[in-house]
Amino acid sequence: MSTPSAPLSVRFARRSTRGLLLGFTAPRVAVMAAAAAVAVGALFTGGPMAFSVAGLLWAPLAASAFVRVAGRPAVEWAGTAGHYGARKAAGQGEFRARPTKPRPAGTLALPGDAASMRLHVDEATGAAMIHDPHRSTLAAVVSVSHPAFVLLDDSDRAQRVSHWGRVLAQLAQSGSCAAIQVLEATIPDPARGQVEWFESHGTHDGGFADVQYRTLLDQVRLDSSTHRTTISLALDMRAAGRAIKAAGRGVAGAAEVLRGDMASLTDALRQAGLRSGGWLGEADLAAMVRGAFDPAVHIDPRTDPAANLAHAGPVAVSETWDRLRHDSAYSMVLWISEWPRIAVPPDFLHPLIFAPGVRRTLSILARPLATDTALRQIRRDKTEAVADSAQKARVGQLADLSDSQEYEDLLARERSVISGHTDIEFTGFVTVTADSVPDLEAATAAITRAAAQSTCEVRPLYGHQLQGFVTAALPFARSPF
Repeated sequence: MSTPSAPLSVRFARRSTRGLLLGFTAPRVAVMAAAAAVAVGALFTGGPMAFSVAGLLWAPLAASAFVRVAGRPAVEWAGTAGHYGARKAAGQGEFRARPTKPRPAGTLALPGDAASMRLHVDEATGAAMIHDPHRSTLAAVVSVSHPAFVLLDDSDRAQRVSHWGRVLAQLAQSGSCAAIQVLEATIPDPARGQVEWFESHGTHDGGFADVQYRTLLDQVRLDSSTHRTTISLALDMRAAGRAIKAAGRGVAGAAEVLRGDMASLTDALRQAGLRSGGWLGEADLAAMVRGAFDPAVHIDPRTDPAANLAHAGPVAVSETWDRLRHDSAYSMVLWISEWPRIAVPPDFLHPLIFAPGVRRTLSILARPLATDTALRQIRRDKTEAVADSAQKARVGQLADLSDSQEYEDLLARERSVISGHTDIEFTGFVTVTADSVPDLEAATAAITRAAAQSTCEVRPLYGHQLQGFVTAALPFARSPF
């Protein structure tokens, strides 16, 4: 008699918290050294009176290293605040479309640094490919559908998780994959299909059943939503330079190389039990972009003339420190700063994905690392961990259990890479969208609670809302910054 296998579970490695010296990051060490230099210099040159007067300088410096703002020491916000201030001063936090000055053909009419991205339509597949010249990537998007994962038994879940791991490993081992993005969005569904079916097949006699069914359809129109899942594949044009040169150079050559990866991904998705809906063309991609910036508008990519990328961008965008206003809605981009540190089932994100009453987009970016790059990074982290432990022992500071757990995670990661597994960096974002600021705050609070139920921690992407929105809400497989 065979014994049932244990349910599949996963645990994420702890995010590194080591610093330059005794757990203190470089900015904290710098301001503490500056505060000490000012205080000691004033004491030796002017005595206690000068020391007290100089406190107007060294006290705030020292406080900035220890006083926390939104979970981080105040001094660590200096870089983010400076970058945000520079962008605001340059006018990059505001975007207004100019109808009298059309954009160049082939551009996506997007704000910020995303304005440089270009459209390339592959003649062989009809797929719309997005070229990012700043990051040297070319991306294509495929829509996928799948059965309800939570309804599967443990063996089917384990099999599907294993197959999905093979999908990532296969793409990562190609050496030319820049990133893979899984985008899961909830979008309002006006129940048009159900209404049309009832109008053509229902009995319209004004009876009890007719009245009740119409009432139910009216309620569904207000609260219903549907889930849309896409997978974006980005080609690293630098890594694939030789293959692109052999294929004819330029974006056309890159498209031919990417086409091979697209075929491999489609086959791998089929083996993983995912149904491919085909690679998105310009109309489908334009509908997604327009819906992200202007949720109040519903575009049918099959018939709507507005379904083209030249006009799919926003009309107006205004960025603030912690949110973004775009066309008909407000959005806040949240960064998944901590993944589960305990063993969790594969469907641990279920509370976050199916949080009721919130329009949101979950984006997970997977960036594969080459074996030599991964091993180099692991060895550097191990050296820093050993040096940090030695420094703490030298000054008599007690060892922290979290440090030993982090070191064990490093060793496990190194063993995995040496055994032939692919090392992949994951980054997660959640974009919350609402019609007004109060609704946005309520929706963000609901998503924060749902993330806690998923044993994750989310934080607003302060100072980078516009860049984060392009990364997290649009299916371009674009690296964050």
